[in-house]
Amino acid sequence: MRRSLRLLLPLLAALAGSAPSPVPPRKTSAALDARLREAQPGDAHAVFVYFRDKAGAPAESVSPRALLRRARRGRAQGAASFEDRPLPEAYVRAVEARTLRLRQRLRWLNAVSAFATRQQIAELQALPFVERLDVVKGFRRGPVEPSEDAPAAAGRRAAADEQPHAINYGSSLGQVQQIGVPTLHDRGLHGEGVIVAVLDAGFDNLAHEAFATLNVLAAHDFVNGDDDVGNGGDRGEGSHGTATLSVLGGFRDGELIGPAFAATFLLAKTEDTDSETKVEEDNWAAAAEWAEALGADVISSSLGYLEFDRGQPSYSFADMDGRTAVVTRAAELAAERGVVVVNSAGNEGFNGSHNTLVAPSDGAHVLAVAAVTSAGTRAGFSSVGPSADGRIKPDVAAQGQSVKVAGSRAGEYRLANGTSFSCPLTAGALALVLQARPELSADEVLALVRGSARRAATPDSLTGYGIVDAAAAVDARRP
Repeated sequence: MRRSLRLLLPLLAALAGSAPSPVPPRKTSAALDARLREAQPGDAHAVFVYFRDKAGAPAESVSPRALLRRARRGRAQGAASFEDRPLPEAYVRAVEARTLRLRQRLRWLNAVSAFATRQQIAELQALPFVERLDVVKGFRRGPVEPSEDAPAAAGRRAAADEQPHAINYGSSLGQVQQIGVPTLHDRGLHGEGVIVAVLDAGFDNLAHEAFATLNVLAAHDFVNGDDDVGNGGDRGEGSHGTATLSVLGGFRDGELIGPAFAATFLLAKTEDTDSETKVEEDNWAAAAEWAEALGADVISSSLGYLEFDRGQPSYSFADMDGRTAVVTRAAELAAERGVVVVNSAGNEGFNGSHNTLVAPSDGAHVLAVAAVTSAGTRAGFSSVGPSADGRIKPDVAAQGQSVKVAGSRAGEYRLANGTSFSCPLTAGALALVLQARPELSADEVLALVRGSARRAATPDSLTGYGIVDAAAAVDARRP
């Protein structure tokens, strides 16, 4: 028996030595695997490359204003965190060397986005510091009601005894009066000292008369990687950003007055309007990081992420749970740092069996804004909740039908429709609340705005807690 065992041991050792090495686990997501199966070998794919750690990264670098806002309004109480540390440059360079082109660096998510082929994705999986790879998802803008020419202004200014407010709002009075803004303007609150970041498509007409007093701190094009957010020779152009910005911060006496016309603005172009498969959620996440680092108090985003064009991976209504979409995770990280994040609920209309929300409006700490008419009834195109995990969504509502906006031509004004416009009206109103109540945390601001809205006692999945009342929010007791 002992002799047989002695003969058997070398055989077992030889067999063990010839056994195949364990197959490393796949690092690609199911969505990326599905995309690769459908594509040709040489096709380029926009992918997220997530890192395991931040070994060798330099120390955190957070601006003094951002730290002050975090200490005052954030849940992180001003401290720089792991998410704030820059990405390890060696990791980034290694990924860049194995891809067609690097897109965005995302320190909050400890990831980069890049264009890569199937073979390059296989090479990325072999890197020991790579944790996983996923598809960069995007959005095909939902249906928005067409805009129309705005009626000519009836006059530059009414007589003093006929003017109920210190400012002549012209035909834009109704859209701001519905949410209690003129009352705050009469108290001297116009957004002074508040930084508002607007994340949108191209800002094609910043020379419009409605922007004569606009104070822009910084601007960046996250589609093309430059600081020109207007129309030009590079990818993406349009007037959507111009329109939403005018609703929030425009000022033209007797024509168009935005709620926070005296605020300071950050302009971020995040939407590639040239692309049929708009891969933009990484642009939005990068813009949120940029805005937070520059000290933004409010983010106004009239964009949403739900479905790709045909043949592309997409989010579904079940993913609108506040923690799945990349943009929602980025929005929540901004909110954790004390930024008040306001987003369009979406223009996907009503569905009796599930929500029609778009990310990041599903975030628990993101104020999702529905659209109502000038009479206060829900606009038929406005998306509905609740979130996939049962929370009240949308949160609040503002006018999103026949909203007066600046047009693309000099001196032009139009009437536009969509939650794209109820969102900046609300974001501007919240800037006034922050100006009046600087002691409030970001979460307390949201609680006051929800609690003082017109349906606060009977919220529903159509307009949430109801139409915003900014004056009531300013006057409300601290929660």
